[in-house]
Amino acid sequence: MSWKTILEEIGRRAKRASYLMAKATTDQKNNALAAIAEGLRRERGRIEEANRKDVEQARESGISGAKLDRLILSEKVMSEMVAGIEEVIAWPDPVGKITGLWKRPNGLKVGRMRIPLGVIGIIYESRPNVTVDASILCIKSGNAVVLRGGSEAFYSNQCLVGIMREGLRKAELPEDAVQLVPTTEREAVLEMLKLEEYVDVMIPRGGEELIRFVSENARMPVLKHYKGVCHVYVDKFADLSMAETVCVNAKVQRPGVCNAMETLLVHRDLAGKFLPRMKEVFDSHGVELRGCPRTREIIPCREATEEDWKAEYLDLILAVKVVDSMNEAIDHIHTYGSAHTEAIITENYERAWAFIESVQSSLVLVNASTRFNDGYQLGLGAEIGISTSKLHAFGPMGVDELTTTKFIAFGNGQIRT
Repeated sequence: MSWKTILEEIGRRAKRASYLMAKATTDQKNNALAAIAEGLRRERGRIEEANRKDVEQARESGISGAKLDRLILSEKVMSEMVAGIEEVIAWPDPVGKITGLWKRPNGLKVGRMRIPLGVIGIIYESRPNVTVDASILCIKSGNAVVLRGGSEAFYSNQCLVGIMREGLRKAELPEDAVQLVPTTEREAVLEMLKLEEYVDVMIPRGGEELIRFVSENARMPVLKHYKGVCHVYVDKFADLSMAETVCVNAKVQRPGVCNAMETLLVHRDLAGKFLPRMKEVFDSHGVELRGCPRTREIIPCREATEEDWKAEYLDLILAVKVVDSMNEAIDHIHTYGSAHTEAIITENYERAWAFIESVQSSLVLVNASTRFNDGYQLGLGAEIGISTSKLHAFGPMGVDELTTTKFIAFGNGQIRT
């Protein structure tokens, strides 16, 4: 059987499931999520064994440390997945809400009702926790989902999807609301991108190359989650102790994720005092610094090139630039940023607000790490990804962002004349 035939059947089943999910009650959806959470706890040993297979194969293939970190389902990651499910259960169900009801002069009552998007396709790399995070959001928002994970997480994804399908069955919801493409072959991805008859929107999560490939080949709308070239600007009014803590966390805590800091911008008035200390701290964490000429006058480091300002390293590498003003920092962000996450460290209230108003990224922070651009951290329970395009969502995509609205109208026999 060809992959075209297999993917079309997956699409048909997903479309049928989406109609049933759209009518599911909040209790049904929450019961399914509770059953999934319980399944994750109960089957911890089986999940660990599947994940161990993936990790061993990844190590044998020479996968990098940062990418390997994203693959491992640690106790912390598993706990966060279950906690995320519990938050999503508590989150208000947006489906069926009627907003903005108004009355026309002819007596017709017009409003909008929030509805699911339908069938969501997700193509992603490495992180098997995405399998759960994405699926639970689709379930809560009344959608069906077709998942195509990376080859490096194949065993983990199979195990997790099996647990989620079981949870759906227990809640008397269609198990085909969550499906995994049963191969890692590239041909299957191309066929998946042709399912415009069945898949309503495609969401790629991964490196820039993957996202461009999906955008160029998909026949359905694509919600793009481009690279995270995230900046921290240390303003001349910064508390240097706070700046040190925030910058270390933003770069070092998990360097292989999209909300890690990739470029540090430092105001000239405090660069001479701040950078030597940060050089010591970053050296202790194994961070390689690449600096502009003014940075290299203050600390020894590799010279930054034009490509460094554009780079999403996803590794223990950091570009550093000394700037003359906040406006220069903002201009740098506008020139090289990816509209993902930016932060300012400052004790000056007016400058903090000026930075927020000027920088048009999906999350702009004051005196906090870029690592907070995450659905779980922002109180969404989980996220399906961080959209860096402004249509139809911008930033972490939670339950509400996986719905749209349709118009409804109530009349008593009106006709158009």
